[in-house]
Amino acid sequence: MTDPLNREERAKARNDFLMKMYDQMCAEINRNVLVVWQSIGVLVGVLAVYALVEKQVIPLDFATAFVLLVCGWSVAHLYEATYWYNRNLAIVANIERQFLTTNDLQDIQYYFGEHRQVNKMLDQFKIQYALAIAIAVLFLIFHFAVRVLPGIGSPWSGFEIQRSLPYFLVVAIAIFIYRFKRRYDNKYREFLKNSPGISVDTSSVSYGVGHPIEDLSARRSDIQEQRESLGKRES
Repeated sequence: MTDPLNREERAKARNDFLMKMYDQMCAEINRNVLVVWQSIGVLVGVLAVYALVEKQVIPLDFATAFVLLVCGWSVAHLYEATYWYNRNLAIVANIERQFLTTNDLQDIQYYFGEHRQVNKMLDQFKIQYALAIAIAVLFLIFHFAVRVLPGIGSPWSGFEIQRSLPYFLVVAIAIFIYRFKRRYDNKYREFLKNSPGISVDTSSVSYGVGHPIEDLSARRSDIQEQRESLGKRES
């Protein structure tokens, strides 16, 4: 027979652990957001490389390629930060479900009731994403107007391979970012599949643009059936 005192001590230790874990996940969410803003600062600062182009220290082709690399690096950081934000938020929601009740969906907040859609990006991340893409497109247009357009119709003997460097690089970066995003999407799906959290009756609230959700009801039902089946075999 289990000692009631030991059971209470274990429950208290579990609650203390969950609260510390909750604080840590919230701290990591804030740190992720800060890191992304730092990367945007680097992206804006790298534009100073064009001052070296004016001084003819670096060719325009290589300067444009460098800016594109930094833009791609910034976008990759956004997708990584999006994954860690959503994953940590899902862990936070799973912990909140251990303490909050269905009434708390309306009395406190409704976010813990369902998890966010697969790697849904925050609006502030979308703004930074748009900034990185806009910078890349503007510099590509500038490079095309200065280095490519004047040479259209010229003999192939005058073709300079370095002029095409930024455009080959854009293709390579796009492929990398696509595969990178798919990888983190799959990682988030894997997390939600294995750790959907306990079921919460969310019929009293409606989810939409404020908190786009992922439907995990079927997965939770499967886990509940597995637990019931295991309990029957043990008994």
